[in-house]
Amino acid sequence: MNNNVVITDCGDSALVAKAVGLDTEAAWRLVHALADALDAVRLPGVHDMVPTYDALLVEFDCAGTDHDTVRRVLAHEAARLGPHPARTTPPRRFVVPVVYGGEYGPDLPEVAARLGLAENEVVAIHSGTDLTVRCLGAPAGAPMMDGPPFPVPVPRLASPRTRVDPGSVAVAGRQAVICPMPSPGGWPLLGRTPVRVLDPHRDPITAYQPGDTFRFLPISPEQWDEYADMPLADCHG
Repeated sequence: MNNNVVITDCGDSALVAKAVGLDTEAAWRLVHALADALDAVRLPGVHDMVPTYDALLVEFDCAGTDHDTVRRVLAHEAARLGPHPARTTPPRRFVVPVVYGGEYGPDLPEVAARLGLAENEVVAIHSGTDLTVRCLGAPAGAPMMDGPPFPVPVPRLASPRTRVDPGSVAVAGRQAVICPMPSPGGWPLLGRTPVRVLDPHRDPITAYQPGDTFRFLPISPEQWDEYADMPLADCHG
């Protein structure tokens, strides 16, 4: 039994395993280790798992399994892992070139004003720290990262955009993200990377996984073509 994991039903074909009684980092590590453990079991009927910051959503086919079976396996794996499982794979580090400001990052001036910083100071903070990927979000496995150490959280836009270009580098609250494909979005845009974030010919289509880190590298607009359409997988640091 693992008292740090609470398992509850979520509709007629899913369960949620939530980490409790742990600090933020430990909770995140536990739910991602639990996702890896359940994936290794290959439980028939389970077709998707979504680990986030402190909870794991497990979706299954009712024709192939049921709540009790999945709950029993989850509880067994949680007990086996304990509250502080060790990471089994080393993180990868990606160095991602970004053109900041201008047409590439139209919200940089407003973000700088809200933070009481010069634009170059915002860029220096955003690109000055390795940021850990915590989970894969929308759309299409966007890397949801820890935010840079800005003095205060960055609010979302009052009016979201109907289209955000792929490669757009954005922040909101205490989080950072790269938009991997065209989509609507309400996060302030600081810049854009010329590299190709998704690769539809890969399995999985993302080169990164939760626990990997990103470091942003400021480049000039004139350097855009040097990196244009480079696969993110080639941006190891």
